[in-house]
Amino acid sequence: MTDTILITGGAGFIGRHVARACLERGHKVRVLDSLIEQVHGDKTEADGLDPEVEVVVGDVRDEAALLRALKGATKVVHLAAEVGVGQSMYAVDRYVSVNDYGTAVLFQQLIDNPVRRVVVASSMSIYGEGLYRDVDGNVHEDAVRAPRASERDPWDPTDAQGRPLVPVPTPEWKRPALASVYALSKYVQERLTLTLAPAYGMEGVALRLWNVYGPGQALSNPYTGVLAIFASRLHNGQPPMIFEDGRQRRDFVHVEDVAQAFVLALEHEKAPGGVFNVGSGQDRTVSEVAELLGQAMGRPIAPEITGKARVGDIRHCIADISKIRQELGYAPRRDFSEGLAELAEWVAKQEAKDLVQEARKELEARGLVA
Repeated sequence: MTDTILITGGAGFIGRHVARACLERGHKVRVLDSLIEQVHGDKTEADGLDPEVEVVVGDVRDEAALLRALKGATKVVHLAAEVGVGQSMYAVDRYVSVNDYGTAVLFQQLIDNPVRRVVVASSMSIYGEGLYRDVDGNVHEDAVRAPRASERDPWDPTDAQGRPLVPVPTPEWKRPALASVYALSKYVQERLTLTLAPAYGMEGVALRLWNVYGPGQALSNPYTGVLAIFASRLHNGQPPMIFEDGRQRRDFVHVEDVAQAFVLALEHEKAPGGVFNVGSGQDRTVSEVAELLGQAMGRPIAPEITGKARVGDIRHCIADISKIRQELGYAPRRDFSEGLAELAEWVAKQEAKDLVQEARKELEARGLVA
């Protein structure tokens, strides 16, 4: 069945790939996007979208723009959001307004203009620290890192006896531990969707995305995905800047695999009411990833390890993707080394302002780096 799919925030990095994947499935696609400067620079028109995609330029908080975008839509992908843990800790009103009030305005309009299904982009950040296991094999889902009093103190969480905890894949049943304004706002988006959609006869689905990368990221946005930030630094001949000791572990998932997950969430009969992790199923240290990207870009510049922590950051979070594999048939297809080579080739053709130092100074000035 052909659907008309509205993608809020659809002119952004992930949205463009989701739009393409939906078109390939035979759906009609409409995009609502405010084209904010931090993501799109000085562009006044959406670029990188297929000519078949209908574009409505407007803010998700603007009821009139939303009504225009929703006209005739049968399903919604809700991507519109401010993104970035660090920035969310001082641009509090902006993040809560766009992410949470924006979602509320969307559902206020959907009450009178319902669609069949709403798929919201949630985030791995809602877990806070991921799942851990101690030396006795006990699982810990409420690990918290104590502030480091000296350089000898560990970066990793420990148990009550001071023994190191080992990160293990984090499943959807782990309780949220909201460590930043960004995480809090994404959890509100998720819960609004899963609460209001069924209350008004619609289907709701939440996808918790891990670290998404690929061509088309906003290279000049210092609060975007870490691989884009590293690429921008390397492209300008500067070392990637890494907080803590660089050994924190993450799952990096290619944007085309993420687009596949959204298509499954839109179409699969088992998706409604579900919360699904979306990752690659493989984890790497942040410093390892920075070095691999430098090699792929032909700029093997050693990362700058700051030895400092940002407020709101977590240590380890690894994706358990068994649920989305088993229930929706999701299967990550993109090899990481090939994905890095593709990203490096794309970055080489771009211009990127390196604003990372300015962002760091902003955080330090507000006492958010220690």
